[in-house]
Amino acid sequence: MSAGRRITREKKTIAAMLAIDCRDHHASARGRCDDCAALLDDAQRRLDTCPFQEEKPVCNLCEVHCYAATPRERVRLVMRDAGPRMLWPHPILSLGHLLDKWRPVPKLKDHKCDG
Repeated sequence: MSAGRRITREKKTIAAMLAIDCRDHHASARGRCDDCAALLDDAQRRLDTCPFQEEKPVCNLCEVHCYAATPRERVRLVMRDAGPRMLWPHPILSLGHLLDKWRPVPKLKDHKCDG
């Protein structure tokens, strides 16, 4: 199944946030460190199986918690740290993410769960 525009943008957004966070905190000479690369793979896999797909709300408002506690906290910290610094290098992704916060939050009972 091909990802829609919303999920594709979400994947680009989390990849950009992780790149900023990894560059600033892990300073790996070869790009993303192994931990950040694994977190990105996990995040993209979870976006692929999101039951809301194109109606997906921002994660912190979603009633479904896709991540276990440790990776969820890690993603939260990455977003808190890199999110505000996304504006200059990625203005379109930043604007899209801000607008997504105003999307209505769908209820899981209205969507079938694929995973």
